[in-house]
Amino acid sequence: MPLSEQEQRLLDEMERHLMNKDADVVSASRDGRTLSYRNIVYGTVLVLVGLGGLVAGVSTGIIAIGVAAFLVMVAGVVLAATPTKGLNAAHPAAEHKGQRKTPRAGASSSSFMDRMNDRWDRRQDGS
Repeated sequence: MPLSEQEQRLLDEMERHLMNKDADVVSASRDGRTLSYRNIVYGTVLVLVGLGGLVAGVSTGIIAIGVAAFLVMVAGVVLAATPTKGLNAAHPAAEHKGQRKTPRAGASSSSFMDRMNDRWDRRQDGS
């Protein structure tokens, strides 16, 4: 069932609004800092170890073990939530293999999302 002209206009307006908001969100996170999967995994392991230590400390009644385990859990959460900076921190495999990510000869200095947003805007403007 095709959309009416009013529904199509409303859908186009919503799409433009969403794309503008999406571009704002994407540009806000381009400072080079990303979450590292390695840090998330290590942080999760630390939280689980700390949780086990906390249970052991409570069950044995030794408060020092419980406090230390809680601090390990906090350290795990901080490690998992701390963003890393740079390409090699986000992709450690490229660092170990000695590979460097270089842009192609014809690629511009703008990011992929910038180019896609520009193409979308040109397409919507009809130019």
